[in-house]
Amino acid sequence: MSSPLPHERRVDPIARLVQALGRLPGIGEKSATRLAFFIMRQGRDFAQDLATALLEATERVGLCETCMNLTDELQCGICRDARRDPTVLCVVETVQDLRAIERSREFAGQYHVLHGTLAPLEGIGPDQLKVKELLVRLRAGGCEVKELILATNPSVEGEATALYLQKLLTPLGFEVTRIASGLPIGGDLEYADPATISRAIAGRRHM
Repeated sequence: MSSPLPHERRVDPIARLVQALGRLPGIGEKSATRLAFFIMRQGRDFAQDLATALLEATERVGLCETCMNLTDELQCGICRDARRDPTVLCVVETVQDLRAIERSREFAGQYHVLHGTLAPLEGIGPDQLKVKELLVRLRAGGCEVKELILATNPSVEGEATALYLQKLLTPLGFEVTRIASGLPIGGDLEYADPATISRAIAGRRHM
C-alpha cells in the first residue's frame, strides 16, 4: 500500500495545539506542551468554555472611543465613572500599564493609552500610536484636562516617547509631568544599576 502524499497527511491535533499555544508571548515549547496536555485533561467542556471566551474577547472587545482602553462598550468603565478627576490625564503605553496603575489605587484621574512607543527602527512613529486621538481629545470642547502625566516606561523607547509628547503638549498650555523612577521598595543599592541610582537621586523629594 502506497504512503499518503504530503498534502494528504493529517496534522497531529496535539502538535497543532502546542504550536498555537507557543505563539503566545513568553510561552516556549515546554510551557506550550504543558498547557496543551492540561487543556486536554480538563475535557471538552473546559475546552469549549476556553474557546468561547477567546472568541467573545476578540469579537466583542474594542477600543474605548475616549481613552483607547479595551472595552466591550463605547466607553470603558473608567471614562464613565463620574468620580474620576477629569483635570488629570495619565498617558500610558499599554492597557497592561493602565491596569497596573489601577491596582495601586493611588490614581483617580483619567487615562489615555498610546498602544506602544516610538521605535523608528521598527517603523513605529506617532502615526502608529494613538497620539492623534490624544490631541483630538485635548482640543475637544469641554475638555477639562489641566495636567498630563507621562507614564511611559523608563526605557529608551519610553523616554523618547515621553520627550516627544512633552514637546508636543507643553506649547498647548498643559502642565506636563513625568512619573518618578528609581529604586523599588525593598530594593538594595548594592544591586541597583547606575542609571537607576542616578534617577533615584535626581528624583529625591523632601521629607
